[in-house]
Amino acid sequence: MATQPIRNSTLIWRRSSASGSTGQCVEVAKSGSSVLVRDSGNPSGPILAFTRTQWLWLLRRIRNGQGVPHR
Repeated sequence: MATQPIRNSTLIWRRSSASGSTGQCVEVAKSGSSVLVRDSGNPSGPILAFTRTQWLWLLRRIRNGQGVPHR
C-alpha cells in the first residue's frame, strides 16, 4: 500500500450506501489493477493505493471483525 498523488478526473469514486450523511466515510475507485481509497471529506487529500489482493485481504479482515493491524 502506498500513498500516491493520483489525480485523474476520469476515476469513478464510489461510497457505500450505508455510509449515511455524517461525512465520515471513504470513497473507492478502480484504476488499472489498483483500488484507490480516499477520505470523502477531503477529496483532494491523500489517496491510498492497494493491489487487488491487499484490498480483498483488508475487506476480509473488516468483515470478520478483526480490524486493521497497527504497525
